[in-house]
Amino acid sequence: MPINSMARVMQTLKHYFRSFKIIGLTIGLLALLLLCPLPAKAASSAAIRAYDDVDIATKNFAGKSLIQAEFNDAKLEGANFSSADLRGAVFNGSNLKRANFHGADFSDGIAYITNFAEANFTDAVLTSAMLLQSNFKDADITGADFTFAVLDRAQLLALCQRASGTNPTTGVDTRESLECR
Repeated sequence: MPINSMARVMQTLKHYFRSFKIIGLTIGLLALLLLCPLPAKAASSAAIRAYDDVDIATKNFAGKSLIQAEFNDAKLEGANFSSADLRGAVFNGSNLKRANFHGADFSDGIAYITNFAEANFTDAVLTSAMLLQSNFKDADITGADFTFAVLDRAQLLALCQRASGTNPTTGVDTRESLECR
């Protein structure tokens, strides 16, 4: 299925979850799999890079194309993802404390039970990302675009307390993208 079709399905699901206050990755992923399973040919030919249960030595992914990369239980404290293309990437149970996502594109990405404490998300694009049960304590989100992103309510309220700026790529105000009141 083309990425644009997947993005539309994800966007529809996110609107549904937000409307009914249903927050749960298991339900969301199950619905996504039921609505748009990957064709066998696409699944077998996809070159998805997986970084599982590892302490990645380099931790420098600045400017890299990491489209649909998977980081499961990865120890990436202080990693540099500045200006990286992380569209559709997955961070599951990973430690990204003090990581640098300045100017990164994490559109349509998934972060589940991931630690983003003190991370730098200045000018990052997180449109339509599913960011459930993840920690954003003291993360810098100046100029970040969270349009249609799904966050736990507690994290959303905490992010709204310090949201400011306008994303230079999308032109969207951070507070508006989080739907802060």
